[in-house]
Order: sequence, then C-alpha cells, then structure tokens
Amino acid sequence: MNLFLDSFWRALAYCLRPRVIALSFLPLVLMVALALGLGYFYWESAMDWVRGALEASSIINQVWAWLQSVGAGSLKVVLAPLIVIFAVTPVIVVLSLLLVAVLMTPALTLLVAERRFPQLERKRGGSLLASILWSLGSTLLALIAIIISIPLWLVPPLILLLPPLIWGWLTYRVMAFDALAEHASLEERREIFRRHRGRLLGIGVLCGYLGAAPSLIWASGALFATMFVILVPLAIWIYTLVFAFSSLWFAHYCLAALQALRAEAALPVATLVPLAPAAIDVQAVTWPNDTTPGSNSSR
Repeated sequence: MNLFLDSFWRALAYCLRPRVIALSFLPLVLMVALALGLGYFYWESAMDWVRGALEASSIINQVWAWLQSVGAGSLKVVLAPLIVIFAVTPVIVVLSLLLVAVLMTPALTLLVAERRFPQLERKRGGSLLASILWSLGSTLLALIAIIISIPLWLVPPLILLLPPLIWGWLTYRVMAFDALAEHASLEERREIFRRHRGRLLGIGVLCGYLGAAPSLIWASGALFATMFVILVPLAIWIYTLVFAFSSLWFAHYCLAALQALRAEAALPVATLVPLAPAAIDVQAVTWPNDTTPGSNSSR
C-alpha cells in the first residue's frame, strides 16, 4: 500500500512540471483536428440520423408528449446532440489513450527513470512493435466489452461502474506494459503483472473514473452552443492530462516494483558471497602470559 500511495503522490507532483504540461498538448492538437474534421464532415448527417431514429420510435414520441405537457418540451432540442456526443466520447477516449501511449508514455517513463532510477538496467523486454500490437489488441478487447455492455448501461448503477472498469482495465494493460517495456525483461514483466495485478488494476480503475469526469465538460458543449469551441478542446485536454497522470502513476509504481524485484533476486546471491578476511595484526594480538607464538614461556 505504501508503494501505491507513494507512486500516486509522485505522479501528481510530476504533473505540475512544465515538461509534462507541454507534452499533454501534443495529443490535444491531433485530437482537436480529428474532432473538428469529423464534426465538419459528419455532424449534420449524424444529427439527422439520430433525429430520424427518435421520431420513428413510438415510445420516444410518448415521452415527448409527456414532456410537453409538463412544460419541458425544450429538452427535445438538446437530446439528439447529447446522444451524438455521448456516442463519440468513447471513441475520443480510446484515441486519446492510444495517442498518449504512443506520444507521451515513453517520454514520461524516461523522465521518471532519469530522475528516480538512473541506475536501473534497461533490458528492453518490449519492442515498439510489441507495444503497438499489445495496445491495439487490448483496445479491441475493450471496445468489444463496451459494445456488449451497452444494454446494461440502462440499469442506473451499472452505468457508473462498467465504463470506468473497462477503461481502467484498458489503461492498466496499456500503461503498465509501456512503463516496463524499456527496463524490464519479459520474465520480469510477467512476474510484476502476476504479483501486482490487483493494485495495477486498481490504479487503472481510479484513472478510469478520473477520465469519466471530463464528460461533464464535454456534455456542456452541447448545452451551451456558444461555448462549444472552448469546452470541447478543454475536455479533450483534460482527458490527455488524466492519461498523462496515469502514465506517470504507472511509471513510478512499475519501475519501483521492478527495482524491488531485482533487489529481491540479488539478495540470496549477496548472502552467499564470503566476506574478505580482515587482515590480522599478529603483533597486536595479546597472547596468554604476554607471550607470542614461538616464544619460550619459561623465560
């Protein structure tokens, strides 16, 4: 638990470094360009499709009639934008995670290694190709889990549990692998995953909940159209900053765990190494009756 909390506070402090803040803007630029491009080409068509689906539903029409009867008919205007935005949000989250993993995680792990673990040997147990394949495979599994679990989101408690759990699992898989790719061997990485899987998953889940918080800002962009241009980039930047924090948290935790693992492996070897015999000053040894070896005690 000490390692869990220690790595948390260290990651939080590192987020205040100018270098980390500057790195967090790199994915933001790409994500803003992607969001604006998708919005420019597909926003109107997506809105038309959602409105058509809503109007074709008899249940939704009954809900509209009830809302108008209680004086809340204006909610119909904002429902379609909210549906589109909440549908796009998981895609934005996944792309942000991949961009952070590719652009930021290696740089942040190197920052932690240089400042805290300069003597830690780099065994390079994970290549760039392996990291990309690992991230893509984990992302595909997370997307499948999201699609399968969407019907369960209609149950009020589960919508607060399932998405953060899935994002947390994905964050744990991607960030922990990248944090150990440069320094740990394959066997060391597997051993750390085996020993610390619960706490690493806990870090991922907590980061998943933190990543869900900017959705409020994201949704506000639909409610306040005049602030959309400001709120949406702000939400994307907060997403990337949260992922940067999770990268730092995993880097501090995993590298400290790796250092402890190697120290544990080296401990039995160190105890078997005989100590060098100390030089003995024969003249300084006091022998019985103040005699030295070879002297005649009868004198």
